[in-house]
Amino acid sequence: MSKKATIFVQQVRSARGRTQDQHATLRGLGLGKLNRVRELEDTPAVRGMINKVAHLVKVVD
Repeated sequence: MSKKATIFVQQVRSARGRTQDQHATLRGLGLGKLNRVRELEDTPAVRGMINKVAHLVKVVD
C-alpha cells in the first residue's frame, strides 16, 4: 500500500481584518491561531486553499 503525500502548513499571520472567505479557508485547513501547524494530505484542493491564503500561511518542511 502506497503512503499518501502530506504537507505541513503553518499559520504565520493573523486572520483579523480579512474577508469571511479567507477565515473560512483557514478553518477548512484546520488553522485559526498563529503558529498552529497542521499536516494535510497533498491534494489539488488543499493546494488551492493554501494559494488562497498564501499571505497568511507557509508550507513547512
